[in-house]
Amino acid sequence: MDQMAIADRRSLRRKLSFWRVVALVFLVGIGFALYRVVAGDGVGSAVPHVARIEISGMITDDKDLLERLEKIAQSSQAKALIVSISSPGGTTYGGERIFKAIRKVSEKKPVVSDIRTLAASAGYMIATAGDQIVAGESSITGSIGVIFQYPQIDEVMKKIGVSLQEIKSAPLKAEPSPFHPASEEAKTMIRNMVMDSYAWFVDLVADRRKLPRDEVLKLADGTIFTGRQALSAKLVDKLGGEEDIRAYFESRGVSKDLPVVDWKERNSSSSFWLASAVSELFKLSGFGQTITPDALRTFGADKLFLDGLVSVWQVGRG
Repeated sequence: MDQMAIADRRSLRRKLSFWRVVALVFLVGIGFALYRVVAGDGVGSAVPHVARIEISGMITDDKDLLERLEKIAQSSQAKALIVSISSPGGTTYGGERIFKAIRKVSEKKPVVSDIRTLAASAGYMIATAGDQIVAGESSITGSIGVIFQYPQIDEVMKKIGVSLQEIKSAPLKAEPSPFHPASEEAKTMIRNMVMDSYAWFVDLVADRRKLPRDEVLKLADGTIFTGRQALSAKLVDKLGGEEDIRAYFESRGVSKDLPVVDWKERNSSSSFWLASAVSELFKLSGFGQTITPDALRTFGADKLFLDGLVSVWQVGRG
């Protein structure tokens, strides 16, 4: 084969590779556009459906979650909401904001709280926002209470010969401090704050579960319950799963044939879908080694800061 023929063949191969890449990019674009229409850019749907959100891990003041709940409340296509909870709890304030956001949804459409493996402390607080609470027989829930923890490192500082001097406007300013034992006045201040938040939590459970406050106080000693125990204590309404949730929605006029659509965080839905598509594009085009979706994500460690009062089961344990 002469040099001219070899050059022509190489040129043709390059053209074919180019147009193959163009075609794949075009298909990816069409697929992504369709995905946005059907799934609402990863946070909704353009067709009638039952919306579902997942709340997992530590509960904080989650702006993205609150925005999604507001959109679900306003969506004419979301006919009902499932709140799927797998959480040991988190900040009391974070639980309070999410609770109120779910209650706003329930003013317009039925809401079921689906307790999965664990919904304790602030996780249970959120669950009470549902019109009905469904749990598994072996789910873990309860742990109604509030905690305030702070580290104490004064003994370590003494051992290494370091001291901290401070001048402050009043004895209770910046108390309790990790640099010296808390005074009785500081302990009383924190205890009063904890008990006030605890009383609010107890009142919330009593109101939502239609239970006498004295009865809730007996349950609100930090005890955790299985789903079966929680049902007996009237902390949940039913033991079951999706069929039971659908049956409740049907009793509220929501068809059981409607699809369930997960309203996910944008970064974990549409953007990740696009990363998967681009990864596949590189693989099919034959250029280089396969690039995984995770490799296309932005790298960075998630940091969790629990500010203020905490309502969490087994706080600080892995």
